[in-house]
Amino acid sequence: MSLSICKGATQQGKLVVILLNTVFLLFVCQLTIGFSAFGLQINRKSANCTSKFLFVPLFYQQDLDENTRLAVWKIEENEDFFLAHVSVQREITHPNKRLQHLAARYLLKYLFPDFPHRQIEIASSRKPFLRDDRYHFSISHCSDYAAVIVSPVARVGIDVEYFTPRVHKIKHKFLHADELRFANAQLPSQQIEVLTLLWSAKEAMYKWYGLGEVDFSEMMQTYPFEAANSGTIEGFFYKHPFQQKLSLSFIHWDDICLVWVKSK
Repeated sequence: MSLSICKGATQQGKLVVILLNTVFLLFVCQLTIGFSAFGLQINRKSANCTSKFLFVPLFYQQDLDENTRLAVWKIEENEDFFLAHVSVQREITHPNKRLQHLAARYLLKYLFPDFPHRQIEIASSRKPFLRDDRYHFSISHCSDYAAVIVSPVARVGIDVEYFTPRVHKIKHKFLHADELRFANAQLPSQQIEVLTLLWSAKEAMYKWYGLGEVDFSEMMQTYPFEAANSGTIEGFFYKHPFQQKLSLSFIHWDDICLVWVKSK
């Protein structure tokens, strides 16, 4: 066999290996997407689908049960991407807020394709809602993240937050005395995490209630919980004469946390 033929064979072999690697990567990414269809979780950070030929659009998704779904989107697209699927419903001049608005509505339709996003109204409490209550839903934005939770049967609330030392400055405004003692008892390295989770939990409860005029420190209370990457926070909402025990779920990554709640 001549040298030129050997070189050609080597090049063909390399081409075959590249093609096989590409097919394998596409298969793994498609398999990851398929898991989502069966109610499993997707985390874009752990999916490792880096092929330019395939885009996994979600940062995180979870089907909580057969009726309730949530998702988080890390906004990396321009407006045109979202405008191909949804529209801006009101006058929003700030570019980042427009993207947040569009990303949230895109997620609503992603989770439930028949979601009537053009029928969303805003209550005096600033809660978005559908007049016919076909779906109960909650929306949260934080910088370049948008999060939604949707259910046709359950009352829901969600909040996404960045971890920030600034939470120390407002902790006395939203924490009950018992909660403040719990937060202050944590290791200094964990206090920002715990305080942010507590703030996010109360935001989720506030959105779950949806009627406004709530004292965060007195009407919404939480009980001590274990600071971990994910878990549950038991809480209690009270606004005379309404009261309800709530179980909130949370998960966090390097720089953000997500808290949600649902109830009948």
